[in-house]
Amino acid sequence: MLSIIIPALDEAEVLGHTLTALKACPAEIIVVDGGSQDGTVEVAREHTSHVLVSRAGRGFQQHLGARESQGDIFIFLHADTQLPVGFQRLIHHALTNPGIVFGAFSLQIHPPTPALNLIALMANMRSRLLKVPYGDQALFVRRSAYFLAGGFKDWPIMEDVDLVRCLNRIGGFKMARGFVQTSARRWRKENPIYTTLRNYSLILRYCLGASPHTLARHYPNLR
Repeated sequence: MLSIIIPALDEAEVLGHTLTALKACPAEIIVVDGGSQDGTVEVAREHTSHVLVSRAGRGFQQHLGARESQGDIFIFLHADTQLPVGFQRLIHHALTNPGIVFGAFSLQIHPPTPALNLIALMANMRSRLLKVPYGDQALFVRRSAYFLAGGFKDWPIMEDVDLVRCLNRIGGFKMARGFVQTSARRWRKENPIYTTLRNYSLILRYCLGASPHTLARHYPNLR
């Protein structure tokens, strides 16, 4: 059984589209709202009965959704990201080998531009070569491995990088066939190349020991 866990905060504008695409999906769909003021909860309840309300914090929200879920496999999906057609089959195929404990999809950014296509290409190369996908690639993970890794930390940023590092120590990683489409809205608010370089700089500083709470001061919450 699949559990799709979607953290949300003021995502009424995009969440309905994401949930509509999952309408015929035979999976548990859990939306964890972080205190939205724009009707996100009402939009979520139009599509699923599993709507949780918590304090804000993507790591905290995703971990709460995992704890409240029933599935054997978790899919952590951002509110502005669309899964590929047949994603259930693609995930089950990626996890055929019991030694593979987690995976992700390749990234497409929509609407595309040459700069955004380059950013997506770099992200996909990083994921395949270094086994370090990010949260906007629809991470999927076996339930047992998720909790063995300690789950998402209650951090302002880097919660996905931390989880991936822990999962890589537990078992194997595999890229699923297919692409997720994520909104270009974050890159539209800033220069795409600057944003990408800044993000890589933050990750490097985190890997060198910087606190996620300190790094969060340099990471704007853009939607």
